[in-house]
Amino acid sequence: MPDTQKTKLDSKLKQKIIQICENKIRQKGDNVGLSFYAFFANKNDDPDTLMQVATWWIQTHRLDHFEKATKIKQLIVQD
Repeated sequence: MPDTQKTKLDSKLKQKIIQICENKIRQKGDNVGLSFYAFFANKNDDPDTLMQVATWWIQTHRLDHFEKATKIKQLIVQD
C-alpha cells in the first residue's frame, strides 16, 4: 500500500478515545484490547468520523484489528 497522507484526529475525538481507553484499562487491566469500533455506538450514525478513525487506525498506523488500549492511548497522546 503506498504511503498516504497521515490522518490526524481532532482534539475532541482524541479526548473521547483517551477516555474510553482509560475506562477499559481501569475495568479490565493493562492487557485489555479493543478495535476502533469501541469508540462508536452500535449504529452507523456518524460515518465520516468512523472513516476518519478507521483511516487513522488502518492506514496511518497500520494497526491490527485488536490492539491494547494502552498502545492506542499512547499513540493518541503522541499524535
